[in-house]
Amino acid sequence: MTVTHVSTAGMGGIRSAGDLVLRMELQKMKINEAKKFVADKLRVSVSDLADCAVMKDLREELNIGTVQSRPDAGVGIQTKFRIAELLGIPINSVDLFKKHAGL
Repeated sequence: MTVTHVSTAGMGGIRSAGDLVLRMELQKMKINEAKKFVADKLRVSVSDLADCAVMKDLREELNIGTVQSRPDAGVGIQTKFRIAELLGIPINSVDLFKKHAGL
């Protein structure tokens, strides 16, 4: 877990795409495979994943969480729902929310 965190934290976490790459590494992908997967899903290049300016605009457009809050932006579980759908992966908190909400 420490190596995974260090690798993705180096990408800036939520400032870029480190959190998304980490989610894919937790799905048993190697880091390069995870970066390519996320880049393909976001329709950007792998190098764009570490570009804070590109990712800020893209995160705002997709409403998948940003460092600074903004009006009408999704937060918490809302962004996790979008991330789970975008990446096509299960996220425990999303699945539990759906289960308890009867969705």
